[in-house]
Amino acid sequence: MVSPRQIRAARALLGWSQQELADKAIVSLNALARLESGKVDSRVSTMQAIEAALTRAGVEFLSAGQKGEGVRLLDPQA
Repeated sequence: MVSPRQIRAARALLGWSQQELADKAIVSLNALARLESGKVDSRVSTMQAIEAALTRAGVEFLSAGQKGEGVRLLDPQA
């Protein structure tokens, strides 16, 4: 599962606002804002929808390993 920091970083790479991501993931803006702030554990379905929307846009999530978690944009034209 992706972390709130990865979601914020992915949005930054894409140049998306919270509202844009919420619309593309079909989740409420309030749910996304709370998730990104780390104040609440979101539903698995919300996390999956957000991750799927970002992945469709060309973001690859890098799991925490020796070098730490991260994100990268696979398609710079996205």
